[in-house]
Amino acid sequence: MEKEELLAVLRLQATDKVGDIIAKKLIQTTGSAAQVFNENLKSLQKIDGIGLQLAKNLCDDTTKEKAIKEFEYIENTHTKYAYFLDKNYPQNLKNCVDAPIFLFYDGAINLENQKIISVVGTRNITNYGRDFCKELIKDLAIYNPVIVSGFAYGVDICAHKAAIENNLQTIACLAHGLDQIYPKTHKKYIKDVVKNGGFITEFWHDETPLRENFLKRNRVVAGISKATIIVESAEKGGSLVTADIANSYNRDVFALPGRATDVYSTGCNNLLKNHQAHVVTNAEDIINLLQWEHQKNAKPHQTALFVNLNNQEQKIYDYLLKNGKQLLDVIAFECEIPVYQLSSILLQMELKNVIKPLPGKMFEV
Repeated sequence: MEKEELLAVLRLQATDKVGDIIAKKLIQTTGSAAQVFNENLKSLQKIDGIGLQLAKNLCDDTTKEKAIKEFEYIENTHTKYAYFLDKNYPQNLKNCVDAPIFLFYDGAINLENQKIISVVGTRNITNYGRDFCKELIKDLAIYNPVIVSGFAYGVDICAHKAAIENNLQTIACLAHGLDQIYPKTHKKYIKDVVKNGGFITEFWHDETPLRENFLKRNRVVAGISKATIIVESAEKGGSLVTADIANSYNRDVFALPGRATDVYSTGCNNLLKNHQAHVVTNAEDIINLLQWEHQKNAKPHQTALFVNLNNQEQKIYDYLLKNGKQLLDVIAFECEIPVYQLSSILLQMELKNVIKPLPGKMFEV
């Protein structure tokens, strides 16, 4: 993206009362984000849904100063990003009218895989919920799904950890900037999440985890996925908001039933009682409804949009892409890498979801 356009997108984000829906309308009407700020006050007012106050906000030069500061941070830190009109923007989110116009991300995220599910729930997870969450993701692992959650206490972090334990890609949707981490006790999981997927957020680098940000974040959790699974929830909670949003996007919602007397099953039971979710008691419920059975073990080559490979990894990837599955010793010989080094490199590439191991010490893209 050219500097002028990137600055304009950031400026739209910084403009008071200009949300993602209005921003998209402005971009589509004028032709680009940069052109929005080339329009005068009178012409902006003529755009459907833009009144005098919004037009004045768009002409406020202080937003340019804010955008420049964020732009400099992006440039200096080489922050990765995805614009809603670009190919690297998550396809599922593109279909959501209120999806963020701009996302920042870190890690080796590959959203070409369409078996993307969100697993969310209470921060006060019980043994019942924890055991179910871990077993569910373990049983789904053969289908190679991407596990999305919010990196919070309870169900969220349980889902991320279960994905990592089963060598699945996991994506943490944050309610703050990439320069922050919340909760701080989860800093110890950052490295593993980045290796097995990564972090994604719509918020600028120094944005703190404000209460309203979590509600905004929930639409990304719901929209980026094909289905949302509520493991446990009290009568009220953020995961129920995520379920409502997923339903509004016409995505499948699943809920784990529990005893009527269990506080953290009340929300799930209500979703089921009101026909707002499908019952999920095991992996088969998800597999059948999402029609994954015919895709079993299917892990086709896909363009790894967000994956960064070092020189040795790229050499191995190119060799396997050209020659198909190969023995470990053959790869070592052809790529001129000692076997003891190659094993470690292949493991890292496997965690990045760019290659997969086969029986007999063979590997393929």
